[in-house]
Amino acid sequence: MKIDHFKMERMQSTWENEVEYNLSESGVHPLTLGEFLSADEVREIQETALGYSQSNGTPELRGQIAGLYPGASPENVLATNGSSEANYVLMWSLIEPGDEVVFMMPNYMQMWGLIRAFGAVLKPLWLKENLGWAPDLDELRTLVTPKTKLIVITNPNNPTGAVLSGEAMSAIVEAAQRVGAWIVADEVYQGSERTGETTPSFWGRYDRSAIVNGLSKAYGLPGLRIGWIAGPREFIQKTWPYHDYTTISPSLLSDRFARIALSPPLREKILKRTRGIIKNNYPVLESWLNKQAGLFSFIPPQAGAIAFARYALKTNSTDLVTRLIHEKSTLIVPGDHFEMDHYLRFGFGSEPEYLKKGLARVEELLAGLRQTIG
Repeated sequence: MKIDHFKMERMQSTWENEVEYNLSESGVHPLTLGEFLSADEVREIQETALGYSQSNGTPELRGQIAGLYPGASPENVLATNGSSEANYVLMWSLIEPGDEVVFMMPNYMQMWGLIRAFGAVLKPLWLKENLGWAPDLDELRTLVTPKTKLIVITNPNNPTGAVLSGEAMSAIVEAAQRVGAWIVADEVYQGSERTGETTPSFWGRYDRSAIVNGLSKAYGLPGLRIGWIAGPREFIQKTWPYHDYTTISPSLLSDRFARIALSPPLREKILKRTRGIIKNNYPVLESWLNKQAGLFSFIPPQAGAIAFARYALKTNSTDLVTRLIHEKSTLIVPGDHFEMDHYLRFGFGSEPEYLKKGLARVEELLAGLRQTIG
């Protein structure tokens, strides 16, 4: 099996720990263990034997995750090593060569690459900037045919931060029902809304829905590498064996930490922290973008610590970011990593002073580019 070059992850993996300012992350500044573990929990963990954990996640963890989905039980949940593994086992278990997959774009490109690697025909459903980064529902209905096996959605969206309307969610369900397709809904940014209520889930709207989520983005705990799939019981049982061929099980310590983080009072406290960071930091980025003498146009994100901005220079986005890395030791995400050149994705979930200093480095490079261009 050949794979496409996963451009964003290659650049981030290479540079995110090398640059002085990393504004490429889509989550918020991570929590430390000391911020959410009690003294009793620390003592308990110190006495924990570091053996194997239950491969699909402990019943306690799966029970807490199931509690997020009305009517679900632990049997409706498969715990994975991050939502990336969840995406992988879903694509592997669902796709056969020749299947058609309708895939929301722009998007995090892991599933895009997997769909192609597993031999499916990928049909992009482009979010339209002139519609506020919403899909054209007539185009959706045209793209979905009797050959469609999956409709892959990310909601809230990465990189735009857009949230689907109730009308759009209903149209996606109706299109899937019409042909018996599965909906795979990556909801990893749910809970990181900048304004308004928690983004509704596709859970419970359609019996062929598989929901992906995890602790990396809205929870600020990417180092735990805990994700999950929530879906019909028979489907989860059918998908679990694919997990046996990847990582076998989540880390025992990560499973335990995740149970602590997902306990209801602490979960709400963590999500409140995330929303606070996003609410406080977004005006810093918005003000900076607006002060760049008309260089940027953008639609404010509804969720996530990310903003997707179009820029008015002819410079290729990867070339621009490569110069930013080498000349200013700063990393952001180029738009062509989402197949959309002349855009940049800014992550604004870091500590405020760090964010301001990183943006100042970007501004220095842009000033130089403007002078060079004329």
